[in-house]
Amino acid sequence: MTDTDDLKRGQEIAASVAQFVREEIIPFEKDARCGGHGPDESLVQEMRALARKADVLTPHIFEDGSHLSHRSTAIVFRAAGYSPLGPVAVNIAAPDEGNMFLLGRAATAKQKDRFLAPLIGGDARSAFFMTEPAEGGGAGSDPSMLMTTACQDGNEWVINGTKKFITGCDGAKVGIVMAKAEEGATIFLVDLPDDAIRTVRVLDTIDSSMPGGHAVVEIENLRVPGDQILGAPGEGFKLAQIRLAPARLTHCMRWLGACDRANDEAVRYAVKRQAFGKALIDHEGVGFMLAENKIDLKQSELMIDWCAGELDQGSTATTESSMAKVAVSEALMRIADRCVQVMGGAGVSGDHVVEQVFREVRAFRIYDGPTEVHKWSLAKKIKREAEGRA
Repeated sequence: MTDTDDLKRGQEIAASVAQFVREEIIPFEKDARCGGHGPDESLVQEMRALARKADVLTPHIFEDGSHLSHRSTAIVFRAAGYSPLGPVAVNIAAPDEGNMFLLGRAATAKQKDRFLAPLIGGDARSAFFMTEPAEGGGAGSDPSMLMTTACQDGNEWVINGTKKFITGCDGAKVGIVMAKAEEGATIFLVDLPDDAIRTVRVLDTIDSSMPGGHAVVEIENLRVPGDQILGAPGEGFKLAQIRLAPARLTHCMRWLGACDRANDEAVRYAVKRQAFGKALIDHEGVGFMLAENKIDLKQSELMIDWCAGELDQGSTATTESSMAKVAVSEALMRIADRCVQVMGGAGVSGDHVVEQVFREVRAFRIYDGPTEVHKWSLAKKIKREAEGRA
């Protein structure tokens, strides 16, 4: 498929996704099954049944296993993100989308049949078990601090440890567990639920769009057959790099769509709301905020497209994705904050989606690496390059 054909296909899929989200999914935003830990499983499956019927379920992956390019995926994911429920409904939400990408690239044929197929079909959700509690000195932004252990016992591996902020764990059917073996960090695929993986609690967090929320998990004597290792023992960090840059970027794509929605809401409000003898938008302080939103939306779109293009050219895009993640997450935070400010009291009320988008985007500045960690990594690269020129 040529780049032009891929783009045309992506635009057509995005148009179908946009129509579906606006007509079928936005009405679910007030459903009582949307809670502080995300939509419950009955709502997830109801929305996915509608997406399946509309032929927009997992729309970026085709029957032959091929994908849209990253640039075309960006258009589709942005359309889905127009509702906080959109990515979940069409099965492109985190962590499932990133896990599908990783399994598609690194799993054996047998592993794909068992663990990937149910994810692509929208019949199962997944969780990526990597982050650990800071209290025990475990892995967070620095994955080299991994504390969870994996010890070989014959044809099986025994895993023990504690994980924290595990998105989607509650209700997931597929687990991807990172643990430290003698050979180094290793990734294991597991069926869920498993009695050896116990949810201690689901954390109350600022965001509320991801099914299953974010859990603290105890893993005690989890036994995993050797054929459920992804790749080989010790390849965990190398394999995680496959997922890293694309997952960072798809976060940007989805939340750009959410900020499209917030900005549309703020514009409608500013045009209709009267104060001091004229519409709010005619007051310079309000009009300028909306103008700045328009600029930030376009700059975010272009940054995503640039990084997606690097991925499509075969680059790992580690540096580019760090730059995009910082630029886009910070720009979207500015947009969401301005939308709240423009709408005043209405903007901080749960009556309007703007309030939720603000919360979700605030969390995005931390998820997949805080802004400061990415800047620190970029600064190290700048130093190495400067020293190399000296």
